[in-house]
Amino acid sequence: MAWFRRRKPAAGGRSATREDLAYLEEFVRSRRGVEGFIEPRTTVTETTLLLIAHDGEWTRRRMESPQAARQFAHRLSMPIYDIALVGYPQRWRDYNARNKKS
Repeated sequence: MAWFRRRKPAAGGRSATREDLAYLEEFVRSRRGVEGFIEPRTTVTETTLLLIAHDGEWTRRRMESPQAARQFAHRLSMPIYDIALVGYPQRWRDYNARNKKS
């Protein structure tokens, strides 16, 4: 019987679409000082690219892989970091704290 076969866990179900990439590109072009941070795949989501502007404003979208995120960043001449190595920047935390109070 096949009832107890292990299934590969669905890690979110999709990767970046053309619209996702266009949205990220617009975010980078319309804000200053944007840096990219690659968030690793989890059991819930695929790899994500977190973009953070100079003032801490941010957005996040799924990416196919860490390599795809790096290629995206290099194409836009944007700095990119691995969040597992550098952590979340303070400006991101400050932005979230400011908006939480509102």
